[in-house]
Amino acid sequence: MTRARPSRRRAEFRLDRPPNIVIRNYGQYYDVQTPVGVLRCTARATVKRERRGTTPVAVGDRVQVLATSQGEGVIEKVWPRERALSRLARGTDDVEQVILANTDQLIVVFAVAQPEPHPRMLDRFLIIAEARGIRGAVCANKIDLDPSGELRQRFAPYRAAGYPVFETSVRTQQGVNEIKAFLHGKVTAFAGPSGVGKSSLINALVPDLDERTGAISDATGKGRHTTTWTTLMPLGDDTYIADTPGIRQLGFWGIDFSQLDHYFPEFRPYLDKCYYSDCTHLDEPECAVRAAVMAGAIDAGRYESYRALREPLLEP
Repeated sequence: MTRARPSRRRAEFRLDRPPNIVIRNYGQYYDVQTPVGVLRCTARATVKRERRGTTPVAVGDRVQVLATSQGEGVIEKVWPRERALSRLARGTDDVEQVILANTDQLIVVFAVAQPEPHPRMLDRFLIIAEARGIRGAVCANKIDLDPSGELRQRFAPYRAAGYPVFETSVRTQQGVNEIKAFLHGKVTAFAGPSGVGKSSLINALVPDLDERTGAISDATGKGRHTTTWTTLMPLGDDTYIADTPGIRQLGFWGIDFSQLDHYFPEFRPYLDKCYYSDCTHLDEPECAVRAAVMAGAIDAGRYESYRALREPLLEP
């Protein structure tokens, strides 16, 4: 009697959401964190057809996966995104390129010195977060360069506006634990210009970063790649952090500038107190926002940042 040859194909099984989350992307391949480990996946053609006009599968997406073999799988479904950091895709007029999906928080990192911080750039990062429904926070890094505390006072207006402001030093580890507590249970993106110590801060938050990324490569058996745009780093307990190297180029795509005043939290208590309901807070009489600036209740520098963005929109 001839025995049937045993099948070498592993049994397929389906993994629904959550906690399946895309943590890296390499062209047509996606690393997906699942309860059974990291799977290197492709996406079904139906997923790509159903999600025209946007990135079909992005880092941060929650997905349904069919595990097909050791360390591999197929993305069958992408669940609706709650929010996203995105920009206009190159060469298009209306296609969204998602940098990080389902972002809960954005921590904007600037140094107190070396390089000198630029408040207007910081304001732009925070406007992007506000417009996309993402909680914004500020990190004043390299405070070991400011023993008197004088330099970090330039971040005081952001604390007054209601943003969490963390004062950190990777060299002394000051403030690192406070940021770790803030990250818990959230997907947090880090952004900031070059030279501010953002990468060193992330390494301090994830001291075994190389081992973690190496373990992911070992789990998929596919080796390491350097072409990824954004990488989500799992810290446990549904906590992820992401370095977003392309966020400086996000620009203001998709932002409704008629709502710009709402993207400044310190303006909000005064918006319904202006004489004109459609007040632009530039030159109209009896403007409650400008009165608050004159009274010192709103920082003058933050108001000038608003004015610099709003004024050109009124030019014929």
